[in-house]
Amino acid sequence: MAGGGGGCLPDVDIDPDGIFKYVLIRVIPEGVGPGKEIVRGYAWVEYHADIYDKVAEELEKQGFHCECLGGGRISHQSGAKKIHAYGYSVGFGRAKHSVSTEKLKARYPDYEVTWADKGY
Repeated sequence: MAGGGGGCLPDVDIDPDGIFKYVLIRVIPEGVGPGKEIVRGYAWVEYHADIYDKVAEELEKQGFHCECLGGGRISHQSGAKKIHAYGYSVGFGRAKHSVSTEKLKARYPDYEVTWADKGY
């Protein structure tokens, strides 16, 4: 089984700047090992499912099971060192932004990272 329980997977992979859709994904290795949540967000997508489908396809080839826990939007202002997670996905529902922002804070410790359930 690849990944040793998901430890090699980065918790966060988002575009370096802009406003874009994101999803929170639960990744579970086949066999032994705990799963974890990962945040993925990109400006190139039209739908939240575009992110999930691409990420899940790549990870399933590596022996992981994926489950989308919801989505939203991220405003990433790299110059101001600010990230704000908000909104929801029509198809997947609202991600737990509190979980997503904890992952974002760990990845960007020198940023101001906030979240809100309001907005789309």
